[in-house]
Amino acid sequence: MMRAKPLERLVRVRIGGETIAESRGALQLVEIGRDVADPVFYLPREDVTAALVDSARTTHCPLKGDTSYFDLADGTAAEIAWSYTSPLPFAAELAGHLAFDPSRTSVESAPLPAT
Repeated sequence: MMRAKPLERLVRVRIGGETIAESRGALQLVEIGRDVADPVFYLPREDVTAALVDSARTTHCPLKGDTSYFDLADGTAAEIAWSYTSPLPFAAELAGHLAFDPSRTSVESAPLPAT
C-alpha cells in the first residue's frame, strides 16, 4: 500500500553543498508493506535546477510502474534520482516528479517561509 500527499513545506535537495532542486510543491510518498518505509519526497521536474541525463538503469515497481534513473550531466554523481514517466494508475500523481536518493544527496524539508 502507498499514499502520496501534497507536502506544504519547502523541500531542498543538495549534493556536495550545492542546491540542485528546491520545491514548494513536493509530494510525500509513504509505502507500507511488511514494514513502513521512510517517506520519499517527489519534486516536480520544473523545480530541479541540476542538469540530469538518463542512466542506463531501469527497474519495475509493482505499485508504481517502470522506473527510470538519472545521473548528473557533469558525470559527478550516478543514479541520484528516479522517476516514473508512465506510472501505473494507482500512482498517477507521481507523473512529472523526481525523487532523489537520500544516500547520495541531502534531502531536507522545512516549514514554508511566512509571506
